[in-house]
Amino acid sequence: MRISTALPPIEVRIRKLPHYDPALALPAYETRGAAGMDLRLCAEDRGSVTLAPGARAMLPTGLALALPDGVEAQVRPRSGLAARHGVTVLNAPGTIDCDYRGEVKVILVNHGDAPVTFAHGDRIAQMVFASCLQAAWVEAEELDETRRGIGGFGSTGQG
Repeated sequence: MRISTALPPIEVRIRKLPHYDPALALPAYETRGAAGMDLRLCAEDRGSVTLAPGARAMLPTGLALALPDGVEAQVRPRSGLAARHGVTVLNAPGTIDCDYRGEVKVILVNHGDAPVTFAHGDRIAQMVFASCLQAAWVEAEELDETRRGIGGFGSTGQG
């Protein structure tokens, strides 16, 4: 299924690593308007992973990517896991750089008050693709004035 957009999809090469389970579906958009593709746990022993409260673990997906130049893949939490169990992606969003060719892994943390078990094949996170700009520093003695100025961390009064 393809996301509803005026832009054509980008082509991303994907490699199933030797421990990838062929019974698992590749990441896919679950609905026409979905922004992210679900990533699944691909445990090498086809077993499960239990996260105790406060624990974190790096879970394998069995997949590697070759992203086009100027594109990053962001690994983001699944809202259902966060709402039901307090489980989230620790470094959200995790960034997969366009020059990385290793296995996509997901760092999950359990902020809930009960252990959470993930079985082989469970959806553990989602992946969103985004354009990524690189910056070139230009040193300046002064910066242009704005209404906000140096105010930060709640200074706009918007919460």
